[in-house]
Amino acid sequence: MFKEKRQRNNKVSWAACAGIGVLLMGVTLHKTPVVDGLRQRLAQWSASAEQSRQLRLTPIGENSVIGLLVQLAPRDREQKLQALAQETGSIESNRARYLLASDLIEQQQGQQALALLEKLERDYPVLGSHIALKRAQAYEVMGDRLGAISAWKDLQRRYSQDPVAAEALLALGSTDPKYWEKAIAQFPAHPGTVEMAYRRLSQEDTDQLPLLLLLAKHAHYRQDYTALLNQLVSKYKEQLTAADWEAIAFGYWEKEAYGEAGVAYRKAPATPVNRYRAGRGLQLGGKKHSAIRAYKQLIEEFPDAKITARGMLHLSRLSEPKYALNYLEKVQTQFPDFAAGALLEKSKVLNSLGSAKAAFVARESLLTQYSNSDEAAQLRWRLAQKRAQGGELTEAWEWAQQLMTENPDSPLAPEAAFWVGKWASRLGRTDYAQQSFAYVIMRYPESYYAWRSAVLLGWDVGDFKTMRKLKPQLDRLPVRSVLLAGSDTLKELYHLGQDTDAWKLWQVEFTNRSSRTVAEQFTDGLIRLAIEEHLEGIFMINSLSWRDEPAEREQVKMLKQQLAYWQALYPFPYLEQILSWSEKYHLNSLLVVGLIRQESRFMEKIESPVGATGLMQVMPETGAWIADQINLTDYKLNKANDNIQLGTWYLDFTHWQYQNNSMLAVASYNAGTTNVDRWVERFGLRDPDRFVEFIPFGETKGYVKSVFGNYWNYARLYDPMISQQLAQLQSAVAASTVPEKSDESGDYRREGEK
Repeated sequence: MFKEKRQRNNKVSWAACAGIGVLLMGVTLHKTPVVDGLRQRLAQWSASAEQSRQLRLTPIGENSVIGLLVQLAPRDREQKLQALAQETGSIESNRARYLLASDLIEQQQGQQALALLEKLERDYPVLGSHIALKRAQAYEVMGDRLGAISAWKDLQRRYSQDPVAAEALLALGSTDPKYWEKAIAQFPAHPGTVEMAYRRLSQEDTDQLPLLLLLAKHAHYRQDYTALLNQLVSKYKEQLTAADWEAIAFGYWEKEAYGEAGVAYRKAPATPVNRYRAGRGLQLGGKKHSAIRAYKQLIEEFPDAKITARGMLHLSRLSEPKYALNYLEKVQTQFPDFAAGALLEKSKVLNSLGSAKAAFVARESLLTQYSNSDEAAQLRWRLAQKRAQGGELTEAWEWAQQLMTENPDSPLAPEAAFWVGKWASRLGRTDYAQQSFAYVIMRYPESYYAWRSAVLLGWDVGDFKTMRKLKPQLDRLPVRSVLLAGSDTLKELYHLGQDTDAWKLWQVEFTNRSSRTVAEQFTDGLIRLAIEEHLEGIFMINSLSWRDEPAEREQVKMLKQQLAYWQALYPFPYLEQILSWSEKYHLNSLLVVGLIRQESRFMEKIESPVGATGLMQVMPETGAWIADQINLTDYKLNKANDNIQLGTWYLDFTHWQYQNNSMLAVASYNAGTTNVDRWVERFGLRDPDRFVEFIPFGETKGYVKSVFGNYWNYARLYDPMISQQLAQLQSAVAASTVPEKSDESGDYRREGEK
């Protein structure tokens, strides 16, 4: 998967949002060039919403009582499960028996579990192999070794081709190693096999090469995975085949060890993707000359491949200007889909050579021939910003307005549309500004700029100075959706909340990692979230937006129209601890969870290279100072409750330092008070939006936008008051765009199309 971010969103026209003026804000809709050209986009958006049923994320609890009960702790669901288990003959009864048995095994009550499992395989065949597994586990917790061996052998005999058989082979291998060899041969991807292979590496008489190769292909989830790859390469590089190098390269690429990936991809089979990744990996790894050689090899071996154009664009940036122009000319003439990028790069190169006129011609060609491209959007936004910095607000507004019209799917579009509103306000066009802000909320509801727009429209969503005092009421708790990919058994295990077993099965079923479908990637993300691998889970779901193929982009767009997608992207683990400590320190709980998502992606034990630890990335010395302030003597930074307590206290402290200005408090959390004080003195706080844009540390500027963007998404997803405001806006848009009969011929048109 190419980790080059592209953001694409559902289409809602600015004209449609403009039409809500009278209904929602008391604003009269004026006819403008932008309004004239955009009304049809709402109809396109509505049509795509209908198509989304093909990838509908059905909530698990929608038609299943069990789907709701699995979210409760075993002690809280026991009585209801027992009642359901008595209703024989139904799928819910079978599910209840299985779930009760699983809970009892966890509680070391194997005998009672066996009673529930009796004849369940016959009634519940979708989980037949796992029922046999539970039976063996029940004997294990009872201490009945002979019964367990008999059950393991029975499982292996009756379900020999099922991935669960790996569990039996691994259990039986403790007394007869031939079973382990069979597990390696038959189920190399099963996590139990992976763990066994890892343990065997320490045995001196073991051939390590096949074990390391197994781990390279199937142990991506291990924390020491990159170290295992390094060990494999350093010890056995002369013995590795091209296919081995491809597996190693993919592993490095997934772990973002791009330099190592580039080296490995050069030794992988000669394919366009492998040759491209060799160059790109070496480039990202800082190995310029090696990257140039790799890109040239790509061009020589695969001159007509689509991905070669991308390689030539990268190569142009690494080359001397005269050579760069040659590569860009080739891209422009041979690869029309990439011509816009070539023109943008050409304009930069020509400028560097002092050819201002030729650079101007290249930019004009980009804006006229490829007006809808992302590259045209980049140029328009650069020109808009330049005009704004020079005080030419009308010209800046016009360039940004062009971007809104021509490039609504650009990653820059939310920002441009927001500043169209800001600049319109400064130019005295209040009505136009409000229309722009409404458009941002409707068209880019997940963006940081949607929140800023809602604030400027007067919504009670918390501004930088008022956010702290808000106490959101959260009654839209996260829902789980049915998996989109995998076997029926996998989906049933996930339905029952048997997440570890589902994850094990998925490791065997997910054989398409290097070219995964949208459904497979989303499923992988959900399963990772279920086992609390939040960092990778969120990444898998978020990176769906980077898809380039039109059909895949359409599928992602369908997913984004559904609540379950967004709740997976913005999960809410540690909810009780976050709510409790937020209340203790008088903080907005949604700001706290937004900050945690940015700091750690909810990884409880994560540690940064400089030592920041845990959910809120508390430095050890800072943690010790806070603990002294609150008389906390026994704490661990990698323990969720302790970390949230310390982190929220410190966030309260930074709010106190800045008179409850949440923007400055959050910026200080990242960059420290010394830097923030200097920025306040330099830029002032008259316009907080300009202040954020002027933050000179790129990391801190991005951090502030991300934290408050997270805050907004948690608010719109989990706070019913804000979700209701959004729904009212959507209803007003729909009501304002109903086609009206325009003449006697029966031709129905919208106002902007007349």
